[in-house]
Amino acid sequence: MFRSAVDIVPACLGLYCGRTVLSVNGSVETYGDCGVCPRGQRTDDNKICRECMGSPDRYDWLYLGFMAMLPLVLHWFFIEWYSGKKSSSALLQHVTALFECSIAAIVTLLVSDPVGSLHIRSCKVKKLSDWYTMLYNPSPDYITTVHCTHEAVYPLYTIVFIYYAFCLVLMMLLRPLLVKKIACGLGKSDRFKSIYAALYFFPILTVLQAVGGGLLYYAFPYIILVLSLVTLAVYMSASEVESFKDLLVRKKRLVVLFSHWLLHAYGIISISKLDKLEQDLPLLALVPAPALFYLLTAKYTEPSRILSEGGNGH
Repeated sequence: MFRSAVDIVPACLGLYCGRTVLSVNGSVETYGDCGVCPRGQRTDDNKICRECMGSPDRYDWLYLGFMAMLPLVLHWFFIEWYSGKKSSSALLQHVTALFECSIAAIVTLLVSDPVGSLHIRSCKVKKLSDWYTMLYNPSPDYITTVHCTHEAVYPLYTIVFIYYAFCLVLMMLLRPLLVKKIACGLGKSDRFKSIYAALYFFPILTVLQAVGGGLLYYAFPYIILVLSLVTLAVYMSASEVESFKDLLVRKKRLVVLFSHWLLHAYGIISISKLDKLEQDLPLLALVPAPALFYLLTAKYTEPSRILSEGGNGH
């Protein structure tokens, strides 16, 4: 049964059930029955399914950037972990992983609506429940459930899965050939371990996005800051970095330090969103603070110093 805008149309039940627009005749719209909105649409305040014509805001892009960085950082970690200290292939594998993720991101944007463009159209995220519409299917008579599950945050939820799929395909096409050719310093069982690790963490990332995508959307800036601070402290402690001179001994340590600084800056920008540049930009001056604090206080927390002072009765 079709209804038009001139009729009194009762509102649909549930948070995300809506009526699709069947036809438009001048200023009069004809609607269908309540149900799920098509992909790329979400309900407005009148429970009418409207096409998403907006663009992701800065925070949305930062979230997508975070989700895109996760597999890249994990690739780099496992490549470094399994390559060995004397392996000359690690750098080339790092570059290859960056190339894979970059191409996957570009292809993902190109296949998203509008197809062939690096721009995407999206629905605005209004609240946490927008990520979990499957939990809000109404049951008017407590027996029959009206299924209105759709992607209210289009395309922020599904675009991550598409990106991970392209990352996995590109990795399987490029990395095994590269590793087989250049990883001569590693044993046959070790040279492919970074690829095997990816076959484990990609499903984990997929489940993480499927179950916790909405929570990650609101929490990722704080996750970046906490994890980057913890991993930097652990790395500097494990590498026995206690002074600025120790940092300069190996270039790898400087690369790790600058990488963490970039993550710190990314987290600060994500929290502040740079809405007010004159207030938010000075916050970036805090990026080196954790590393400086560690270097200035490391000598006072050295275990041997504490034990010696304890033995002397101080």
